[in-house]
Amino acid sequence: MLDRLDAVLRADRHRPALLTAAPLTGRPRVLASAGELAELADRYAAALHRHGLAAGDTLGVAVRPGPRSLAVLLAAYRLGLRVAVLDPTAGPQVLTARLALARPALVLADAAAQAVAGWAGPLARRAHLALPDLTRIAPVRTVGRRLPGCAAALPAGSGPMPAVFDGDGDAVIIFTSGTTSQPRAVVHSRAGLAAGMRAVTALVDPVAGVPVLGGMFFVLVPALAAGAPVALPARSAAALARQVARLRPQATYLTPPQLRSLLARSPRLTGQVFSGSAPVSAELLGRVKRAGADRAYGVYALTELFPAAAAEEAEKAAYGGDGDLVGAPLPGVAARIDDAGQVWLTGPGQADRYLGEPPLTEVATGDVGRLDGGRLVLAGRCKDMVLRAAENIYPGLYEPALHVPGVALAVLVGVPAGDGDEQLVALVEPEAGADPGQLRTALRPVLDRMGAARPDRLVFARVPLSGRSRKPDRRAAALLVATETRDG
Repeated sequence: MLDRLDAVLRADRHRPALLTAAPLTGRPRVLASAGELAELADRYAAALHRHGLAAGDTLGVAVRPGPRSLAVLLAAYRLGLRVAVLDPTAGPQVLTARLALARPALVLADAAAQAVAGWAGPLARRAHLALPDLTRIAPVRTVGRRLPGCAAALPAGSGPMPAVFDGDGDAVIIFTSGTTSQPRAVVHSRAGLAAGMRAVTALVDPVAGVPVLGGMFFVLVPALAAGAPVALPARSAAALARQVARLRPQATYLTPPQLRSLLARSPRLTGQVFSGSAPVSAELLGRVKRAGADRAYGVYALTELFPAAAAEEAEKAAYGGDGDLVGAPLPGVAARIDDAGQVWLTGPGQADRYLGEPPLTEVATGDVGRLDGGRLVLAGRCKDMVLRAAENIYPGLYEPALHVPGVALAVLVGVPAGDGDEQLVALVEPEAGADPGQLRTALRPVLDRMGAARPDRLVFARVPLSGRSRKPDRRAAALLVATETRDG
């Protein structure tokens, strides 16, 4: 897939490749043409080669999404390097431990990343962004604009271009979980990465020349390889709505929080819309289609296997059982359920291993689920189980039903009851302008049907989110409703 992308970029060098949006109007602006992206990747490949990096070496990357970060990834792939992605939301202590495990030979960072790790650290931490002192981990070089206090710039490469690495091996390290003392990192091989991107291509089927909106690597590469320009989503909901109106993309990939914020602006959507990285309700997808999208999909994916399954809005809306229907496993992906109810997946795009651990034969998802006519239905995370009156309650079985019209997001959490038991609380975030009294009435029959899992209390408040994908933060939600109990 990446080889194909390189060929496509060089075939039509003047074609727009990466787009952004003018802040006030949403009008598309070209960040890089296909030729500029190819040339930038060539320069980075030559510079990294001159720096002494060779196939199998690890390259740390702390560069904001855009032409430079994509060009760095393409250059690393050309050389057979392994890229360790640095996430500034993990916290400096955790990242230090993770990178001690990955041991990069070099770290490439833009000025913003170095500011977060340096003089702007106190300010950045207020936004839950922090990086360790990168120079204590490995040699650092700056890509892009260099500001005072930044490391030396990555020198421009010159001379003969290095040969393209031809073979398999590690492609990327993505840190996902683990403690400071026991970091965990997912390692994808070049073959597995290519298989995952082929699966995305088959799912989205991008058409050349028509824009795609999305910022994920798994969205960028298949779209660009098909000859479709890719627009990076605007950060604010207002700017995103203007961008969508101007762009009229053939396909859009946004997380559920991004979609909810966008829908609050009453946009006119086009083409296909995909959402994932957090639970995607049928109600949310229904709103997407009512806003004009031809099709709206919830995508089930893990860092260890992307994508795994997908379900279109009509299929999710027609499902009347408990749990979250995420669809049939995509071609090549197989699912099994173990005796504890956990879902295990295998497929050509699965991770090779966790760094420092043996190769994976299958992926433990951490999700409780079942197979219903060949389709996967999730009941929630194994660790999120609530124990009430000796009854095991999996929130994911019941949360989809709480998303009635007017509900933006809803979760079920357990809080200590003071007698060794737990209370089950439904934390419901109303959409802007929704009347809590009317929502309470609409939710009453839903709660009545929950039987032994009926919540002890219903609380209306904003659901806390965390992480880059802005998933519901269940620990923070439990603390919020526990505080509400004490205050009440």
